[in-house]
Amino acid sequence: MAAKDIRTDALLASPPGRGVSSPGGILSLLFAANLLNFYDRTIPAIVVEPLKAEFLLTDTHIGVLSGAFTVVYALFGIPLGRLADRGSRRTILVTGLLFWSLLTAATGLVGGFISLLVVRMLVGVGEASFAPAANSVLADLYPARRRARATALLQLGLPLGLVLAFFTVGPITEMSGTWRTAFFIAAVPGLFVAALMLFIREPARGAAEPVAPPPGVVAQAFRKVLRIRTLWWLTLAGVGAQIAAYAVATFSVPLFQRYFGTTLATGGMLTGVVIGLTGLAGLVIGGKLADRASRRSPAGRVYTGAIALLLAAPLTFAALSLGPDSVGWFVLLFSAGWLLQYMYYTSVYPALADVVEPRLRATAISVFFAAFYLLGGFTGPVIAGALSDRFAAAAVGLSPARAAAEGLSQSLMIVIPLGLLLTSIGLFGAARKVTADSARMRAETGG
Repeated sequence: MAAKDIRTDALLASPPGRGVSSPGGILSLLFAANLLNFYDRTIPAIVVEPLKAEFLLTDTHIGVLSGAFTVVYALFGIPLGRLADRGSRRTILVTGLLFWSLLTAATGLVGGFISLLVVRMLVGVGEASFAPAANSVLADLYPARRRARATALLQLGLPLGLVLAFFTVGPITEMSGTWRTAFFIAAVPGLFVAALMLFIREPARGAAEPVAPPPGVVAQAFRKVLRIRTLWWLTLAGVGAQIAAYAVATFSVPLFQRYFGTTLATGGMLTGVVIGLTGLAGLVIGGKLADRASRRSPAGRVYTGAIALLLAAPLTFAALSLGPDSVGWFVLLFSAGWLLQYMYYTSVYPALADVVEPRLRATAISVFFAAFYLLGGFTGPVIAGALSDRFAAAAVGLSPARAAAEGLSQSLMIVIPLGLLLTSIGLFGAARKVTADSARMRAETGG
């Protein structure tokens, strides 16, 4: 172990002073906020059918609702990322969590599609504050050799948020008789976690690096970030990942209800298994494999993700090719594919920290997020919804309900596997550049 690693580990393991300063304590609060981030944004996808019935919506409307959220999330992430590189990341995290929690409660008060769209876009503004600041803090808490596993623990908030949402929102809706109740309930824990995050003591920027970065703000930040070749390939991977992920998150419950004939509650719980519980295994396994693969070079962890995504595409295609009587096989095959999909996260986020210097990490993450959300998170559900309506309209000899079911199934069969293949291509490209870019970053910062 390097001397600097010993000093860093000793510092991070030291008893906390006033406030929360230990890596484990800070990571726990970031994890909780990340869980709420994904819980809150997932609720509309679970109550798609009640929303469509009350506001007379189409699948295209639902795709636009999801896509508009991601556009706002992407655009506001850039200035918030720059702010996180310049000022207090704790303040950004607390303010953002308070804002999106209050707007989540406001979602339960909307009276039509336009007001629903506006409120969900405002939720996107609040949630955009989280990822740049949180990932910047995480990179300063843990040295490079431990970042994939730390990232995996932070990203566990994603599948656990999905699991909790998919397992609880359906029953809450059915028991209360309205989809609005779930939004009111979801706002409460966010206010509590925001209060706890007030006590975080931020680590110094670059605290986990072999050599501390020079003080001050980096000039021409965006130009320097965009010169990193690895970032372009990781962005391509992110676009593919978000096309698939947002199509899945937006339309899985409707797929179970329409195509496989489940109730809202059952469809939500099965979706929780397929895209939620799989993440618990995928992130833990992926974090260990990625850290182990990176011992020789940073490219190892990226190749791990590339291979996993290459295998995920045919598994999800096979699942979506099944008939409506094969729900058990669908759950099994799609779960296997989606478990592999989660290895994208344990490959990409540590790779960003490998090639971007500490003073620019929040900016780089915001640019990365903006690109893949605009090109992937927006287009994924919009394309899936539009194709679903088109295929349903073209169906011949089927009832409207069956046509809607077949249209959605055919749409997802195209969008999801192609998104995963694009992710794999991007990761293979990034793996070829990351070692050189990492060495260049260390040379420029004296590391």
